[in-house]
Amino acid sequence: MATSPTSDQLLVIVDPAARRTDGESVRIAKDVLSAGAASTKVCLPEDPEEFARILARRGSRRPVVIGDDRALIRAVALLHRQRALAECVLSVVPVGAALGVAHALGVPTGAVAAARAVLDGAERRLDVLVDDSDGVVLGALRIPPVPLATAPEPSVAQAGLVAGGHPWLRTYQSLFRTLVPSRPSRPSPALAPPGPARLRIEVDGVTLVDLDQPVEAVSVTPGPSGTAVVEVRPLSLGAVAVPLEARGRTVTVSGADFRYRADATVAGPVRRRTWTVREGALGLMLPGR
Repeated sequence: MATSPTSDQLLVIVDPAARRTDGESVRIAKDVLSAGAASTKVCLPEDPEEFARILARRGSRRPVVIGDDRALIRAVALLHRQRALAECVLSVVPVGAALGVAHALGVPTGAVAAARAVLDGAERRLDVLVDDSDGVVLGALRIPPVPLATAPEPSVAQAGLVAGGHPWLRTYQSLFRTLVPSRPSRPSPALAPPGPARLRIEVDGVTLVDLDQPVEAVSVTPGPSGTAVVEVRPLSLGAVAVPLEARGRTVTVSGADFRYRADATVAGPVRRRTWTVREGALGLMLPGR
């Protein structure tokens, strides 16, 4: 269903991280949205709590999130907890360093193209995974969690903006680092290479892998027709281990304490977790076909 750009009332929520990392893309997106919508209310929350209050008080306005994957996931999780996800059509203009989830969902990663999709695109209903603690997964779920790539160091211009518009502050920071010896870094337990795990993985109540078979990796993604695609890579003991694959509506993982990466966040440790596919639960504005 296409949306008319002249009849929309938009609530544009600009994530604070987006304003810090790429203020120019934020400005461009706001200009395009303000020029194309009948009414645009722009909000600049300073923290997640204010972000949540603004989204809860959206009224009849259609929410548009300007931010990275974490901002998108936060908005979806809040709408889900409010039991308003099914009735709400969400839009996102990806701005920031982590944009993989938005891109995988089909959202353009350019500010202009994404803003045009908000105005002239079409609503598409997408499947999501919901776990037994009310968590929501939009894209991939991985066990053990794959570490996120290290964010690149900001440019001189970006550093000047973050430091209140004083690029010279970067020079003093660099000088300070050369004069003060740095502490040796300690490896983070969350980022340490995980070993094989012994997990029981059940798909629609049928055991795919049991505790006697160590596994190297597990991935779960929303698949076609309201099912999840589960892929398990068993531990290779000399011979090549053939990945196991199954599809179903519910996936239960249990065993020793394990962590998992859901989209852009790491959760756990837990000993048991069940994910259920919610077909068409997320309404997202995407470019028209």
